[in-house]
Amino acid sequence: MNMKNKRTLNKQKMQLKRKRLGIGLFFTVFLIFVIFIGRFFYVGVFHKVAGIDLNKKVAQLYANKTQIKAKRGSIYDTNGNTIAEDTTTYSVYVVLSKSAVYYGKRAYLADKDKEKAARVLSKNLPISYEKVYQILNPDNPDLYQVELGTAGKGISLETKKAIEAANITGINFTPTVARLYPNGNFASYFIGLTATMNNEISGTMGIEKVYNDFLKGTNGTRSYMKDNSGTEIPGTKSKYKKAKNGADVYTTLDSQLQVYMENLLTAAQKKYQPQSMTAVLMNAKTGAILAASQRPTFNAQTKSNIPVWRNELLAETYEPGSTMKIFTTAAAINSGHYNGNAYYNSGALTIDGSKIYDWNRAGWGSITYDQAFIRSSNVGMALLEQQMGKKLWLNYIQKFGFLKETNAGLGPESKGSISYNYPIEQANTAYGQGIDVTVFQMMQGFSAIANNGKELRPYMIKKIVSADGNKVLKQEGKKVIGQPIKATTAKQVRNLMTQVVTDEHGTGTAFKSDQYEVGVKTGTAQIASPSGGGYLTGDTNSIFSVVGMAPIDNPKYILYITVKQPKTFAGKTSGEMLAEVFNPLMERSMKETAASTSKKAVTISNYKNQSSSEVAEKLQAAGLVVTVLGNKKQIQAQSTPANQELFVGSRIILKTGGTMTMPDIKGWSRSDVVKLATILGLKLKIVGAGYVSEQSVVANSNLSGVKELTVKLS
Repeated sequence: MNMKNKRTLNKQKMQLKRKRLGIGLFFTVFLIFVIFIGRFFYVGVFHKVAGIDLNKKVAQLYANKTQIKAKRGSIYDTNGNTIAEDTTTYSVYVVLSKSAVYYGKRAYLADKDKEKAARVLSKNLPISYEKVYQILNPDNPDLYQVELGTAGKGISLETKKAIEAANITGINFTPTVARLYPNGNFASYFIGLTATMNNEISGTMGIEKVYNDFLKGTNGTRSYMKDNSGTEIPGTKSKYKKAKNGADVYTTLDSQLQVYMENLLTAAQKKYQPQSMTAVLMNAKTGAILAASQRPTFNAQTKSNIPVWRNELLAETYEPGSTMKIFTTAAAINSGHYNGNAYYNSGALTIDGSKIYDWNRAGWGSITYDQAFIRSSNVGMALLEQQMGKKLWLNYIQKFGFLKETNAGLGPESKGSISYNYPIEQANTAYGQGIDVTVFQMMQGFSAIANNGKELRPYMIKKIVSADGNKVLKQEGKKVIGQPIKATTAKQVRNLMTQVVTDEHGTGTAFKSDQYEVGVKTGTAQIASPSGGGYLTGDTNSIFSVVGMAPIDNPKYILYITVKQPKTFAGKTSGEMLAEVFNPLMERSMKETAASTSKKAVTISNYKNQSSSEVAEKLQAAGLVVTVLGNKKQIQAQSTPANQELFVGSRIILKTGGTMTMPDIKGWSRSDVVKLATILGLKLKIVGAGYVSEQSVVANSNLSGVKELTVKLS
């Protein structure tokens, strides 16, 4: 083959290779293209990649879920007056960035509106015009938004509405949930406190903590689609899971009696400066606690001056002293070991080489066992314990409910303790030394004396009702837990308690009343030395106490007061010191009973969206005092919830909205003022006790921008 033919053949082979390579590349590219097209087609039709649903991924990317806050339940007194409730405060912020434009609408504060915004904000908030204007014109032009510091936080609803009424674009508000305690110092250790974390409120002590699961409710959710800027996409559907508001707790507390007790205790605390004080007023027929408090205490609204984190009426144990003689005498009578006319030698008694003395160490000579109770003789009680024997007396101690919790359902309780190994220790318990008790244990025991032998469990929770008011979730009431003594025994003890007041030698003459018959037993208990080795010495180093029942023939009330280590008696006896709290409080209780039995009750309905004039006319005809706030025609809110009862002559406040003016509240009661402040969202400060004599906001003045109300009671 010549060279020419050889070159031609090689050329043909190369052309064939190129052709084959080109065909191969074509089909390779075509195959890849088909694969890509097929993949895109698959993804476009089935919306899945590697088992991942792209639709769900996109939905997750643009989906947003917000929490719908449940309203925490309220706490009420026995008449439906608010003790604790949720409220909402607001923080103001102003958007300045000109990028804040959504769907063609401006959402920022325009330069032309800054002067107006500064005027409106400074008028309604505690901040000057110049300061606001400076904040609205920051040195950094890239700031998206600005805030007003503390002046712009904790804003009430009324203030928020007043600012919004100016219709200035760019001024916005962030809501914050808060807990409102309108009464301040009000059974604070029983009602308790809440704490807010991550905008969630939970109870930290008292009823707020014990019944937190009922009160807190369950939050709901709202799901919706958003764009890249976080704005909800129009036309997309939202999904809701409704919030379930918390249940409402109704207590047995009577607000008027509770407030009066608080005022009396505060006055005594200032005058006598004790280390601590306690007071409990109980319905003798049911065991319902009508008023209860302790000193020191704290203001639940301001959370100021919280001295201890425990309820001393439940958790603190102490030696009760001579009020224990009620149970010793009852046990001796009931077991057949008591002869009131029998005589013994008072003054001192030796037991196993140890001496027991009467408070009058010289004694009163030979006196009867009735006089032992009336004069509060330790020797007489020790002799009664010896006659009963250690086993029988301990049995009665346990039957009366000591050395175990009362299960009142109000928080942690102490069981108490007893020193009972030797005869001298056993004798000591007969007059209230060597045995540690709680106030609630004492109240429980006293109920057997007042209630003809039937012992009642003290309770403060009346009922727990669902947020809509349609279902009672928990109901409490009178509960007989035992009958440690006979009715005749109880009546005999009450007769002796009467003589403590009326007998010339009685220790309770300071508690005598011309308006009702009362029986009492006083007590003076020594305090164990914290360093050990006996008891503290000194006239004031004791726990002074009194328990009283009225009317004594058929008791309605039991009132028990303790005062520990007062710094001074201020020229009074210990009985006179206790009487300054006991007498006016028992008198007020008796008067309230007389007044309530003569009154008819009016059941309140839900008046929302009804005609204010028609509802007011109807309620006035039923005997209620009606105050209407606002100049609109329909009712927006009412001071007393639906299904509650008000006595004839009580006040109800109806709020309509619009322009509201301050009513003349001179002569109003404390509870009515609290209702007014609550329905208006005002911060309330109360000075004194009684009825309104002065008000800081002038009657008939416009309430726009008003944030605080101060009243003086007298």
